[in-house]
Amino acid sequence: MIDERQRLLLQDWLPGAEVVKDHSWGLVGTTVLELRHDGTQYVAKAGDPDDHHIARELRAHREWLEPWTSRGRAPQLVQADAEAKLLLTRYLPGELVEGSEYEQLPDVYLQAGELLAQFHQQLAVEDFEFEANEKKKSLAALGKPHRIAPELTDRLRAEVESWPTPGTTLVPTHGDWQPRNWLVHSGVVSVIDFGRAGLRPALTDFARLAVQQFQTDPALESAFLHGYGSDPRDPEAWRPNRLREAIGTAVWAYQVNDTGFEEQGHRMIAEALADSVD
Repeated sequence: MIDERQRLLLQDWLPGAEVVKDHSWGLVGTTVLELRHDGTQYVAKAGDPDDHHIARELRAHREWLEPWTSRGRAPQLVQADAEAKLLLTRYLPGELVEGSEYEQLPDVYLQAGELLAQFHQQLAVEDFEFEANEKKKSLAALGKPHRIAPELTDRLRAEVESWPTPGTTLVPTHGDWQPRNWLVHSGVVSVIDFGRAGLRPALTDFARLAVQQFQTDPALESAFLHGYGSDPRDPEAWRPNRLREAIGTAVWAYQVNDTGFEEQGHRMIAEALADSVD
């Protein structure tokens, strides 16, 4: 639900706009509305008081999306009010890749790899706090309510505490790079949803695909890597990242009662720990 301030802003930006569809997930406090005004379609995103996604999305639009928006591969920002946690973009046509026939097509992953490389290559900064901060986040997550078995929690905590915290290179990352945030229109892949965008190691944008689509068909991973041009998953950095993602997924999904995603988190934990033994 949008609040009164957000409603008035939208009314000012698009007087008399018609709500075409509500695309909100319902798991978090972000409202996503498809609107029509004077024959043009838009998407409005509004955050609740606890929302952190709108600020990240707005930063992405203002600082990092030009390599995509200049080619029509991401939605253009129209209006935004950071304080009100509201932004408005042009509607980007296309069919969502997740759950469609496109999810199994190597060419889609080739294009997705090319898009991600363009995004990552525009900026690189050296950072000496990222790894330490991520280590703290994982330990904090293990201290929150979850359904990870106690003995497994102890093992994970010991593993996380053993991680070194070296300096690392950060690039602009999407943060949720997977088919649920890709569209296909006339054979061309484009990108949506930047609520998790931020500066991170490049390999972090491989995490979702590695535990999902890459496991179903090696050809999809091969096509993606061909499009990206390399594989940034250095083993020493990749293992901690896998466990960070696994812990974060299992804990967050439990908190929002997303049982399917929670199950994936537990599977990710088991797979990452099994590989560490090998």
